[in-house]
Amino acid sequence: MTTSTATPTLTFRAAGKPDVAAIVALVQSAYRGDASRAGWTTEADLLDGQRTDPEGVARTIEQPGGRIVLAELDGKLMACAHIECQPRGCYFGMFSVNPVSQGGGIGNQMILECERIARDEWRSASVFMTVIRQRDELIAWYERRGYRKTGERKPFPYGDARFGLPKRDDLEFIVLEKALAP
Repeated sequence: MTTSTATPTLTFRAAGKPDVAAIVALVQSAYRGDASRAGWTTEADLLDGQRTDPEGVARTIEQPGGRIVLAELDGKLMACAHIECQPRGCYFGMFSVNPVSQGGGIGNQMILECERIARDEWRSASVFMTVIRQRDELIAWYERRGYRKTGERKPFPYGDARFGLPKRDDLEFIVLEKALAP
């Protein structure tokens, strides 16, 4: 028996208000709780609680200068990410892939699509993101895709349950950035 390792062909589109609940569920499943342990991007050992909420996702969808990009396979939501044009470059965040589909190339396609939007549609010279410093495996994944540590650090928003309930007191973010070729 031959198993296929072909990367699935995804359809990309901008999220709208009807997508809010599905986005929240996807982001939560990719990072928090037992469902997130099916993939490798889980933050369940670092944080409990929510990763995002419907109000925050709805605000992000309505925000000018950005979009939440959805990746679908046969009409099923497989991944999402937020890309936003800022003076520094384009911010990339809320990147989530269905945990049971992680490792199959969906994340690679999603990040390439967001980089394409930043470069080709918004004429941005770079993409940057914040990642929890303790996420070594995830940082290494981004570095293999051309992102570099900038040396910048940002505090974790302790005390704000919208970002989760920390299980440790040393969390902080680092900034990664990638220059986009014209």
